[in-house]
Order: sequence, then C-alpha cells, then structure tokens
Amino acid sequence: MPVTTRGTDTRRTILDVAQRIMAHKGYSAVGINEVLVEAGVPKGSFYHYFASKDAFGEALLKSYFDEYVADMDRTLAQQGKSAAERLTDYWQQWRETQSLDDCQGKCLAVKLGAEVADLSESMRLAMKDGTGAIVDRLERTIAEGLADGSVAVEGDPRGTAQALYDMWLGASVMAKIHRDLAPIDTAMTVTRQLLHI
Repeated sequence: MPVTTRGTDTRRTILDVAQRIMAHKGYSAVGINEVLVEAGVPKGSFYHYFASKDAFGEALLKSYFDEYVADMDRTLAQQGKSAAERLTDYWQQWRETQSLDDCQGKCLAVKLGAEVADLSESMRLAMKDGTGAIVDRLERTIAEGLADGSVAVEGDPRGTAQALYDMWLGASVMAKIHRDLAPIDTAMTVTRQLLHI
C-alpha cells in the first residue's frame, strides 16, 4: 500500500475514533493518548498527522460536517418527493439519530457546540462553517418548497431555516438534559406549523 494511502487511512482512523469518543465524553475530557490507544496508532505519530490538538479539533469538526452534509444532501435530493416531504425526512432522521446517552458521533454539533466555541477560534469557525452549511441546505429546500407549493412560510427562507436549525439544536440539548425525546417531538410539531406542512 502506498505511504500516502496508509497515512490517509491512519488519519481517517484517528478522526473516526476521536469522533466516537468525544461524542460521548466531550472535547476537553479526552486526551490525545486515549484516542491514539483506541485507534491503535503509536503515541509519537500524532504530530505527523496534526500540527496541534487545536488543528486536530478543527479537522475533526470539518470531517464531521463533511459527512453530515453529504448525508443531508442525499436526503434532501430524493427524487419523486416534494420539498416538504424531503424536509420531513431530514427532521425524522435527526430524531432517529438522537441518543439520550451516547450519540456515537452522530450529534457532534450538539455535544461540542458550546464547549469548543470558547476553547479555540479555529474550532469555533469550523463549527460556524459547518452549521452554516446545514442552514444553507435548509434554506434552499424551503425555497424549493415555496416553488412547488408544498411549504409556506411567514418570513424569508433564510430566516426560517436559521430559526428551525436553532430550535432543533436547542431541542436536542434539552432532550439530553431531560433524557426524553419530548423536546424533539415538540420541535417537529412547531416545524410543521412554521412550514405549514
């Protein structure tokens, strides 16, 4: 196997393992050594793949959001469904990936959002870019819904998309606090009301 492929695979393994561990414990509570041991990577090789823990955190968030928006794009591009149906599918998937104990890396924005915003400017910006990409896709699909008649909103698509994402992120945090999916279900009800679907 070429060295570049092996290096890429090792870097990917480190990020995947870190995402899983940090989704459970948070960012600050996880040491680099814990990630490397779990990934089966020699301790001294971390800085071969990442310049610092900050650079590692930024790479982790970028990787997470790249995967997240790719999955979101697949859901929102389904053929033969109205924009309202595609948006409903997205929110339903959100609900299904929320675990009240351990999200296994599927809800990293919920787990790390407030924590990393105060730790690192580069990580805050990676989080901002990633969440912005999500809102962009919601805005686009809401606009498609206005065009196909399956959605109606009181304000503009961007403001509605931002408000919906903010509400779902908050509902996910509240679901973890209460260990109950009721806040997510409430978010779904309000989403349907706001989009008139």
